[in-house]
Amino acid sequence: MKPSLNWLLAFIPITLALEHLHASPPWVFFSAAVAIVPIASLIVRSTEHLSTYTGDAVGGLLNATFGNAPELIIAMVALKAGMLDMVRASIAGAILANLLLALGIAFLLGGLRYHTQTYQAGAARLYGSMMLVAAISLLVPSAFSRFFAPTEMVRAEAMLNIGLAVVLLVAYVLYLVFMLKTHPEEFKAAPGAEEEHHGERWSIKRSVGGLVLASLLAAWMSEILVGAAEGTGKALGMSEVFIGIVFLAIVGGAAESSSAIAMARRNKMDLTVGIVMGSCIQIALFVAPVLVLASYFVGPRPLELSFNRAEIGALLMAVLIGSMVAGDGRANWFKGVQLIAVYLIIALMFYFIPVG
Repeated sequence: MKPSLNWLLAFIPITLALEHLHASPPWVFFSAAVAIVPIASLIVRSTEHLSTYTGDAVGGLLNATFGNAPELIIAMVALKAGMLDMVRASIAGAILANLLLALGIAFLLGGLRYHTQTYQAGAARLYGSMMLVAAISLLVPSAFSRFFAPTEMVRAEAMLNIGLAVVLLVAYVLYLVFMLKTHPEEFKAAPGAEEEHHGERWSIKRSVGGLVLASLLAAWMSEILVGAAEGTGKALGMSEVFIGIVFLAIVGGAAESSSAIAMARRNKMDLTVGIVMGSCIQIALFVAPVLVLASYFVGPRPLELSFNRAEIGALLMAVLIGSMVAGDGRANWFKGVQLIAVYLIIALMFYFIPVG
């Protein structure tokens, strides 16, 4: 009877019952959000077990592809529903939640157990520079939209977004080649800090079955979640952007964030930093461009990576502060407090931005 995320699977039938009974949108929204957390955990766990059969290179690619599957599924459903502002906000929010909130909580809880924790500073700085490149690349379509197409998307802006999506995907592939093939030593944990594997290894059939089942359940709950998002915003006085940048981002990344925090509590900081910052890079270089290209097939209109000034400012601030705090290879509880404080300040800013 040990506490487990699997207990939260009970919220799947609860969500279905609330939707069937036409309950208030906030009840349906938050019930579906809680239900997605253990589903996301199952996706991550299934991928980890499957990667033990495929070798390091393919395993890394699998983890890169499916690690952010919950965020991608939620964003795809919102994209299909035409909630483009929420999709853009969820992309920015996922980076903010990982880089500030998850890393901050990991530093705080790890630092309360250990006086000072260390990890590879070189890998952290490399992650930080990659994140800065990705954040700056997102400035380009935003600036273009503001100065040349402020009211509607012109053909040049559409071509710019497609071109940017392709460049980001190519950069992501080269990042994987660098990490898995040419310079894997840059990302290896310090001696004695390797991850321990607990419990029996799942069979391939069980791993694939778990991955497929969890993906289908995630899509189902995401559809209910997004369907109740607009009503929840109106009922609670929250904007579409705030829901995307805070709630959807935290829900989608809950499983990976939990893993990173658990690793910090076990003093495995190389894994913590790798999970959190690697996830941010995947979102910026893989999830965002995939959503842009997919919008031409599943969305009512194309998604452009044209973030508003608050989102761009928050992204740049998060990347600069996160890279600066994490770049020296040493962690303590007060660094965690700093990162959490910045996240709460940004969340408050988006909460008080007027709805409309």
